[in-house]
Order: sequence, then C-alpha cells, then structure tokens
Amino acid sequence: MLEAVRNAFRLPDLRQKLFVTFSLLAFYRLAANIPLTCVDHQALSSIFQQNDNILLNFLNFFSGGGLARMGVMALGVYPYITASIILQLLIPIIPALEELSKEGEGGRAKINQYTLWMTIPLAILQAIAQGTLLSSNAVGNIPVLPNWGFSPGDLMSTVTIIVGMTAGTMLGVWIGQLITEQGIGNGVSIIIFTGIVAFLPSQIVQTIKVESANSRWWALALLGILFVITVAFVVAITQAQRKIPIQHVKRIVGNKMVGGSSSFLPLKINSAGVIPIIFAISIAMFPMTLVNLFTHGAQQAQNTWYFKLASGIMPGTTWWGSLGYALLIVFFTYFYTAVTFNVKEVSDNLKKWGSFIPGIRPGKPTQEYLDKIMTRITLAGGLFLAIIALTQYVIPAWLRINTFSLIGGTSLLIVVGVALETMQAIESHLLMRHYEGFIK
Repeated sequence: MLEAVRNAFRLPDLRQKLFVTFSLLAFYRLAANIPLTCVDHQALSSIFQQNDNILLNFLNFFSGGGLARMGVMALGVYPYITASIILQLLIPIIPALEELSKEGEGGRAKINQYTLWMTIPLAILQAIAQGTLLSSNAVGNIPVLPNWGFSPGDLMSTVTIIVGMTAGTMLGVWIGQLITEQGIGNGVSIIIFTGIVAFLPSQIVQTIKVESANSRWWALALLGILFVITVAFVVAITQAQRKIPIQHVKRIVGNKMVGGSSSFLPLKINSAGVIPIIFAISIAMFPMTLVNLFTHGAQQAQNTWYFKLASGIMPGTTWWGSLGYALLIVFFTYFYTAVTFNVKEVSDNLKKWGSFIPGIRPGKPTQEYLDKIMTRITLAGGLFLAIIALTQYVIPAWLRINTFSLIGGTSLLIVVGVALETMQAIESHLLMRHYEGFIK
C-alpha cells in the first residue's frame, strides 16, 4: 500500500490531479463554513444539540454539517443529485432524451446542461422547505430564522437566505465538475464523500469518550468488529457480478476472418447503487416533514395521532415502520433496475453484433433468459440494500450507541462506493505506466 502511494506521487500528471482534487476539496470545506445572514446561530446550535430530531439530523449529515452551520453550503450538492436521478428516470420515457443519450459525448454534455438547469429550481424549493422546517423548530420560543416568511417585512431576509443557499449549491456543483475534469474521480461524489467523512473524527472521539466513561469497552470493541464486517460485506456485494458467457460468431471483414472469440456480459448484483434507499427514506420521512411544517414544531402536537403515525412510519422507530422501509427498498431496487437496464435492448444488441449466449437462441429466448437472471440477482441486490439500510438502526439500538452513524445505511454505501471508484481511477493511471497499484 505504501509503495502504491509513493508510485502515485511519482507520476507528474497523477500528482497534479491529486493536488487539484485536494485543493478544490479544501476550498469547498472552507466555503461550507461561510454563514448566512439573518440566522440566529445560537438557537440553531441548541436545536442540533438536542439530537432528537431525526429529520434535521439526517439532512445535516448529508450536507456535511452545512445545515447545522446554516452556511451557504447548507444544501450541499443534493439538489444536483436529485436532478440527475430525475433525468436518468426520464431518459427511457422521453424519446428525445433517449436519442440524446446515444449521441456520445455531445449528447451527454447536453443532458448535463439540462441537469444544471433543473438543479436551480430544485435548490430553491429545497431551500424554502429547509428554511420553513428550521423556522418551525424553535427552542425556548427563540426562532432560528427570526425574519423568515413571505410577508413584506420578512421577504428580503427570506430571499437572501434562499439565494445564498441556491448559490452555494451551484458553487458546489461547479467545484465538483472541476474535480471531474481536472482532478481524479467523480467530483460530485467525492464532495459528498468528504462531507460524510468529515463527521468521522468527532463521532469516533465522542463515542470513545462516552462509552469509556461508562466502562463499556466491550461495546466499543464489538462496534469496531461489526463495522469492519459491514464494510467488507458492502465491498464484496458492490464488486460482485454475475458473468454471462457470450460467444461471438466469425465474420469476414475484407480479406480477414474476425470474431469467433468468447467473452462475458457482466451483470452487477447491486446495479441500482444507493438510489433505492434514497427513494425509500424520502417517502418514509415525507409524512413527518409535513407534520413538522404544519404544526410549527409545537410540543402538544407530539401527542396527536397523526404525529404518532408519521413517527411510526419512519424506519427504526417501530418494527412495522422498518419492515415497510425494507419492502420499499426492494421495490425501488426492481423499479430503478428496470428503468436503467433495458433487457430487450441488450438482447437486440447481442443479435445485431452476431453474438449469442451458448445454449440460448438469439432474440426473444435471450431476452427471457436475461430477464430471468436479472430478476434473481436484483432480488439479491434489494435484500442486500435492505439489510445495510436497517443495520444503521438495529446495531446502535442493540449496542445502545447513538454517537456513531457510519455503521450502515446510505452513508456507508456512498463512502465505500466512492472510495472504490476513486481507487480504481488511480489504479488505472498506475497500471498504464506499469506501476504496481493498490488492488492486487
């Protein structure tokens, strides 16, 4: 590993890419600490110190702590991620977008432009929603946003906050694209990765401090073992593939005989990534979001039936809420895989290029065979995502440790996935120059 690190810094172009990546990430983290005006930061700190609002803690975690600071990066780059997911779902539905996706680099650039345009209204809507949510969660009747609202007297401060948060999102997306073009790896993914990992040192220190004060060293040791096992499990399934053998027929091109070779079609066990969990958690938290918005965080609302129902739907609070969350993840795994992986198109491409699966006739039999395999491995991928998603609620409740959040769930999948993707990008640079890389 140390030798591979030295090799990475021996290559001038790779060293420059790493320097650009680290510099832009440092600039992003610096910008994340720029506060917005018209915010009572003392009241804001009191809300997050209570540590009992699951929704606010969830939003804060994925903004890399930006929401707790209520800075210009309070939204992170998640409006851009949402826009990307929406466009990815629309590509198979809208023929014009599908044609663009097949036009190579120019088509992808156009789709990215549409994504940027869609990010702006989504960032504005998310800024309004988060501002309203924070203004409804006051501690001791001290509002976080004293002048939040759309009345003539409050309009200027409200617009200032919305514009600041939207501009911060677009700045974060621009930094991410710079990292993609001039640095190493996917820039937006690395920014999300950095925001999540930024919480790790403080969480580790706090966990050790709390558990050692209670002489619960066995819980710390067990948490460390379970964390390593969970990471190994995520890496194994993330990298797992079902390889379908493909035989290429011989063809005459000019005066030469080409083809006749064999290869394989790799089908990932978890082809949907973290998208099903994001969809499922958004639906599970939507009722509680509405309750918080319309009751303005009133304490008496916690005794109402609709508050108890909205709370029960959220994963980790009740057994039926967790079961419903797991079923939603499996459902969205099938849904997203069906949208992004067109079995008929793959079958037609194999037939067009004169390739076939040994023992399976081209055309409809190949399509049915691939569909049967995808149904099976998608079930395995959906169950894997459900297990990992529930791990972040089951293990902390079992060990009675609530200060370490990277034991499972979306955050762990993102961290492991981005780390593997970045390592593979560095690996490809090293292997091109015959250096020994990280992955043996």
